[in-house]
Amino acid sequence: MTIRAVVRGIGHYLPDNIVENSAFEATLDTSDEWIKARSGIERRHFAAEGQTTSDLAIRAANAALSDAGLVADDIDAILVATSTPDLTFPAVATMVQAGLGMTRGFCFDVQAVCAGFIFALANANALIVSGQAKRVMVIGAETFSRIMDWTDRGTCVLFGDGAGALILEASEGSGTTDDRGILSTDLHSDGRHRDILYVDGGVSSNQCSGVLRMQGKEVFRHAIEKLAQTAHDALEKVGLSGADVDWVVPHQANLRIINGTAQRMGVSMDHVIVTVQDHGNTSAASVPLALSVAKSAGQLKPGQLIVTEAIGGGLAWGAVVLRW
Repeated sequence: MTIRAVVRGIGHYLPDNIVENSAFEATLDTSDEWIKARSGIERRHFAAEGQTTSDLAIRAANAALSDAGLVADDIDAILVATSTPDLTFPAVATMVQAGLGMTRGFCFDVQAVCAGFIFALANANALIVSGQAKRVMVIGAETFSRIMDWTDRGTCVLFGDGAGALILEASEGSGTTDDRGILSTDLHSDGRHRDILYVDGGVSSNQCSGVLRMQGKEVFRHAIEKLAQTAHDALEKVGLSGADVDWVVPHQANLRIINGTAQRMGVSMDHVIVTVQDHGNTSAASVPLALSVAKSAGQLKPGQLIVTEAIGGGLAWGAVVLRW
């Protein structure tokens, strides 16, 4: 008998405030055409004043519970992937726990920036496979609008806010790649590249929150190479290849990166879920958001093979292969 972590439910939440590319034209040397040409982004959502990352996460979590037909106390653990927590501590996950009225289990945050949801998903899978939890909610939630330099046209037009939540549940499988659930994970990091994508603030360095700094060309170069390789490695671990994949659900950072990665994987863009045009880069929230939107649109079908991958500051990157 093989224990698999199977998707039981999924949901997402986007703030009401939709910001079109044209909104930046009054304050920056940019345009709708310039932004779309370089990123594929057309609009993004920004959290309202006073709306926190945990607020977004709770809304997404409730949507996932509804989709799964579960209540909060059916969940054993909550993992929240975020780089924009409400407070330095406690963890956003504990705030979600309280917000859901969950009175049991354990909760913690995972910080791997844009790769955070992939890292959290791998950790949730390990908790389930090892028998430490039966049901784990994995959330990616961000309010990146709070860490933008609004004078830097190379970064502030790229990011948005949002949250996505997915519930994994232990299920018996046959031990083959025909099983539903997570089939393999592949995680990496390389701290030598931390200076190409980082936030210039922190508790122990300068006691301020700071703003995002990015060397776009360097990030682009690393992203395509590393995302294609980690997806390949995750598939190879279970004897599969790009030809077996029904859907690639990538980190929604930049349409050119998504196109380049799919090309290297040998996967047609007809088999890639793309939501970056409507959400921008929502960091750790982008993969669960894309999965939830695709499920709502009827694109994801039971039994389909999915590869999801992401890269973020650190650098940190990884991939997960799962059967829906």
